[in-house]
Amino acid sequence: METVTVIGGTGALGLGLALRLAQQGVPIVIGSRDAERGGAAAEDARSRLPEGNFEGMANGEAAERSEVVFLTVPFRSQSETLTNLKNHLREGQILVDCTVPLAAAVSGKATRMLGVWQGSAAQQAAEMVPKGVRVVSALHTVSAEMLRDLDHALDEDTIVCGAKADKPPVIELIAKIPGLRPVDGGPLENSRTTESLTALLIGFNARYKTHAGIRITGLPS
Repeated sequence: METVTVIGGTGALGLGLALRLAQQGVPIVIGSRDAERGGAAAEDARSRLPEGNFEGMANGEAAERSEVVFLTVPFRSQSETLTNLKNHLREGQILVDCTVPLAAAVSGKATRMLGVWQGSAAQQAAEMVPKGVRVVSALHTVSAEMLRDLDHALDEDTIVCGAKADKPPVIELIAKIPGLRPVDGGPLENSRTTESLTALLIGFNARYKTHAGIRITGLPS
């Protein structure tokens, strides 16, 4: 099975994604700002899932290892991280952008969105990556805490946006995770809508003291 890279695997969402994919037999490379932190994240993952296949390294080396790279850093770190990856990402790779431009990135409320000139964080990523790197967006509505808790049974959808030819490998990967159904959300420009769902869910979570997800009804099985 092909290796998958998770950039930002020291965070809750990245670690949760790494654990869930590794649980299904996917070899995982965890990237962090430096090799030591990446190695520590891999050790943390192994302590939670001893049967998982984890490696940890600096972001650049980690990005070079896989054809599919998940970017799970906070929005405030997205631009800097992508700038540092320009000499490591290559034509043909798929970058799955999971970042959300929440106002919390500038000390505002997590239930509010920042305006992004390009329209969404994913579209900003698409402008920043080297030519030929394909950007897809996903996982905006999945609770990082619930994803990381392997004892929690997932039962929700996640919307995947991007070019028609770029989404299938990402959808196939996400579909490996039991209880997490990937739904084709159309072109990348629709990420401006899917990203804003994060802020809406944060509000639900605060009001109802839960970890809400979404389910799209009426779709074929």
